[in-house]
Amino acid sequence: MSRELQVTIDCADPGTLAEFWSAALGYRVQSPPPGFDSWDAALDALGIPPDRRNDASGIVDPDGHGPRVFFQRVPESKVGKNRLHLDVRAAPGLTGEERMAALEAECAGLLRAGATRIARYEPAPPLEGGHIVMADPEGNEFCLD
Repeated sequence: MSRELQVTIDCADPGTLAEFWSAALGYRVQSPPPGFDSWDAALDALGIPPDRRNDASGIVDPDGHGPRVFFQRVPESKVGKNRLHLDVRAAPGLTGEERMAALEAECAGLLRAGATRIARYEPAPPLEGGHIVMADPEGNEFCLD
């Protein structure tokens, strides 16, 4: 039996990371529950106080194919390198200069959205197509691949 996959990211500011990763993945912030026209209305009905409304946020693939990504506030900050990271497949099927140009274009947009560039790795055929290592606004590493 197959299972659904949700990626959960611990963070300090779920709303900000949800917006960032929505842009990075082409996702959208998850809609409020049925019967509510906004998250504020839903959270009001649930009795969630205003100071707790950024405790969690989720994003979803608008086409329904990719996993849900859930952001949850935690009290501790990130320490050290991630043991697991996301690869954002920004240049599938491209090789060489064309691939790296597409990755650089994606990198520029993510820098404007709050990412940090860490390193660029050049293509080294046949096994390495080249990639760019970045970090989201809270320092979580990911690769543009």
